[in-house]
Amino acid sequence: MVEAVRSARRWWALGALVVTVLVIGLDGTIINVALPTLARDLGADSTELLWIGGGYLLTFSVAMLPVGRIGDRIGHKRVLTAGVGLFGAASLAGAFTGSAGGVIAVRAAMGLGAAMIMPISMALLSRIFPREEVPRAIAVWTAAAALGMPAGPVIGGWLLNHFWWGSVFLFNVPVVAVALLAGTLLLPGDGPRDRTRTAPFDGLGTALGTVGLTALVYGTILVPTDGWTDPSVLGALGAAAVLLALFLWRQRRAAEPLVDLALFADRRFSWGTLTAVFGNFTVTGILFVVPQYLETVQGYDAFGTGLRVLPLIGGLMVSAALSEGLVPRIGARAVAPAGLVALAVGVFLGAGAGPDSGYGSTALWLAVVGVGFGLVVVPSTSIVMASLPEARTGVGTSLLETLQQVGGVLGVAGLGSLLSAGYLARIDVDTLPGPAAATARDSVAGADAVAARLHDPALSASAHGAFVHGMSWVLTACGAVALLAAVLAALFLPGRTAAPAPDLDPTADETAPAAV
Repeated sequence: MVEAVRSARRWWALGALVVTVLVIGLDGTIINVALPTLARDLGADSTELLWIGGGYLLTFSVAMLPVGRIGDRIGHKRVLTAGVGLFGAASLAGAFTGSAGGVIAVRAAMGLGAAMIMPISMALLSRIFPREEVPRAIAVWTAAAALGMPAGPVIGGWLLNHFWWGSVFLFNVPVVAVALLAGTLLLPGDGPRDRTRTAPFDGLGTALGTVGLTALVYGTILVPTDGWTDPSVLGALGAAAVLLALFLWRQRRAAEPLVDLALFADRRFSWGTLTAVFGNFTVTGILFVVPQYLETVQGYDAFGTGLRVLPLIGGLMVSAALSEGLVPRIGARAVAPAGLVALAVGVFLGAGAGPDSGYGSTALWLAVVGVGFGLVVVPSTSIVMASLPEARTGVGTSLLETLQQVGGVLGVAGLGSLLSAGYLARIDVDTLPGPAAATARDSVAGADAVAARLHDPALSASAHGAFVHGMSWVLTACGAVALLAAVLAALFLPGRTAAPAPDLDPTADETAPAAV
């Protein structure tokens, strides 16, 4: 394995990576606060609004697997630089597009750029830092990636209060320019391409995996609006099952597979990945329901909602720093389960919230969740990174990120259905006329609009109580998942983060340059 050079420059290089993943995290949520504006200014209907968010999510999810293999073959820095450039160019185009269809296309291109950035930036950490410093680098990288999610509504709300809707795209451009310049100057070079590998790129596997994941994510995105039993959803998910089964069959036989299934034979990789996916699922569920609770039930605007989610990030940053020292002393098998238990405690506290609960209690349980998440994601990611051979870091990190992303998409679909079921079980619309009742049952925002039009405060109170009831179901489910993951992690995670796996690929490039 290439040994990193101990110099202050490596921390500047980490700063370049942090900027790139921070802007990706921001863009995942910043567009949400602009959707009402896009509906008004561009005439976007509900389906177009769905795909403004869904198109980004789709390309982001399905492109990461081939990106990892491509990065291992032609160079991580080359792929990362291309991804940052694509993301910036698409952002600039998005600021000046004049139609909803144009925004959807731009968002899809941004998702592709994001897919080229996230796993490759993680793969570069093991080249930039010596093994003993990788957990610290992962902690910083993870905090930056997580910070963008709740910060997106804060920044988006501020921009929309002062500028036109295109500012949420234009905001990315100077940030991306700085990241591109810093990455070019500070990140380690790729060196000559590895010409000793004669196995062709797995085009068939790429096609099966990409189309299969596309069908899976597409069908899942439709669930909140169409339901699990809709023919389009069932058709997409059925096609995904067949295509992904064929994809796995192909991966077992390809000379240079897109997904190295042998990685799962290493307990560090398999259980570290599963632990990270469980932790990400729980936090995804929280970030799905809590902003809605703060905005629609508690009455905060988008800017105020984003600010009130920040205790989660504060807890994450504290525990990410603590986990760096805890894992070497007591082992990941102790730290990660403790984090999952803290996650469960936090969400169970949140499940007891009511429509009139004060913000102090919300801030407390969000901070507990943040502490738990940091204690989960840093050691689990460090274990995965330690298990990867030098020549397979791109493949391994892409697989980890893909599983987390797809798990999050499936989780939001399932948890969204649970939230809807809990809401419908409690809202009282018996006295309303048919159209008004349908609008009120559709969402809490719709119920508030109907209540304002009919001057019916009881309907608004019923909708708020019903939403909190559904939120309680979601958070209880998240807590149960976290507890199950804690048991599995305590049983199967290794107690210490072992040394990185040797590079078993005899064709691996031995001339790669040293990291900074």
